[in-house]
Amino acid sequence: MGAPVVEITALRKRFVVRHERLPSVKRLVSRLLRPFPTHTLWALQGLDLTIHAGEAVGLVGHNGSGKSTLLRLIAGIFRPTSGSIVVRGRVGGLFELAAGFSPELSGRDNIFLSAALMGYSAAAVRKRYDAIVEFSELGDFIDVPVRTYSSGMSLRLGFSIAVAFEPEVLLVDEVLAVADERFQRKVYRTLNQARERGAAVILVSHELRAIQEVCPRVVWLDHGQAMADGPAEDVVARYLASVGEKNGE
Repeated sequence: MGAPVVEITALRKRFVVRHERLPSVKRLVSRLLRPFPTHTLWALQGLDLTIHAGEAVGLVGHNGSGKSTLLRLIAGIFRPTSGSIVVRGRVGGLFELAAGFSPELSGRDNIFLSAALMGYSAAAVRKRYDAIVEFSELGDFIDVPVRTYSSGMSLRLGFSIAVAFEPEVLLVDEVLAVADERFQRKVYRTLNQARERGAAVILVSHELRAIQEVCPRVVWLDHGQAMADGPAEDVVARYLASVGEKNGE
């Protein structure tokens, strides 16, 4: 096992949720003296987790269990409320399919835009441009606006950009379901290759078959806490048993 590349200690993340929207200017004025009602949502509650170079770790749990929040904290998109996250190396991530894309720009232009947002120079992108386009299999579509892309095409482009720069930590959040079976196979092979070269792969998915295929280790989150952390088959079985109990099966 390689050195730790992600070390998380006593991690807590709080969101303040507002219960009321603004249907009119009159309503807004009336709220100047009376604040909107809110409540506090703890997405993560004292999480400890260490992930090593060369590991592939799957995150499972019900919607709202903290999986996506955790990935965004690792990526630096969110800041912790308390606790600490140490990430050693570059992070590449694939979150919402449209994240980082400008719909009016072509796929070609969005490659340079997305890479720039990740901190890469135009020269670095040019070195990898042909490989990105080849992996995405978009062909002539690379020069048409991204707004015309299907969800599967957006996935191809986003994933191709995310893996092109060989980050030390690769995050993939519940987007692979929109890909066809053949491209999914290609993605899984690429994730395994990333792990073999020493990258840490963290995968969020409700497709438990994919989790078990790619990730020898699985962490089950529930209400922001780690309920189990261990071999994929064991943790997935415990998670499914819990789901069955909650459904009265």
